[in-house]
Amino acid sequence: MPIKKDLTQKQKEVLRFIYDSIRGNNLPPTIREIASHFGFKSTGTVRDYLTALVKKGYIKVSANKSRAIELVKEALFSIPIVGQVRAGLPTLAVEEIEGYLNLDSLVFSDESTFALRVKGDSMIEAGIMPDDLVLVRRQDMAQTGEIIVALIGEDATVKYLKRVNQDYFLEPANPVYQPRKVDGSVSIIGKVISVVRRF
Repeated sequence: MPIKKDLTQKQKEVLRFIYDSIRGNNLPPTIREIASHFGFKSTGTVRDYLTALVKKGYIKVSANKSRAIELVKEALFSIPIVGQVRAGLPTLAVEEIEGYLNLDSLVFSDESTFALRVKGDSMIEAGIMPDDLVLVRRQDMAQTGEIIVALIGEDATVKYLKRVNQDYFLEPANPVYQPRKVDGSVSIIGKVISVVRRF
């Protein structure tokens, strides 16, 4: 699962430092390196953080080794794929988790991030193809020009949010489709933050 709210801010920072060290140096940091980086006066403080991260399932620590920290990837890198979203005509959005998407780059995303599988071709000129996965940050507001997931009644669709004068529109990225004016039946459920294509 993504980084959960069960971690304190400092625990997240320690975990991020460990993650960055392993990614950048191919080596986990030592306890002294962690203490030095954060300005901890005692290595005991570092051990307390490591113990907490072990208990919460984010790392493993081997005994009697100076670089003994291992990431538990299953706990870090998965984002739920919660269903499908129509890039074309809206379709019923049923939030049933159909699997998990593993992404190193989103290791520190929170529980507001989820993935939807795209059906339809209305966003192809934005580089969003049928069967792509869109990664969505759950939010109820967006800026014009952003790609969003909107709910129209019980149907979900992915489109650009556009403004013309005082009116807002859900605009496709395919000239075959027409924009739809945003009215009281439309609500924003999230902003598309990335697209993943599996080959």
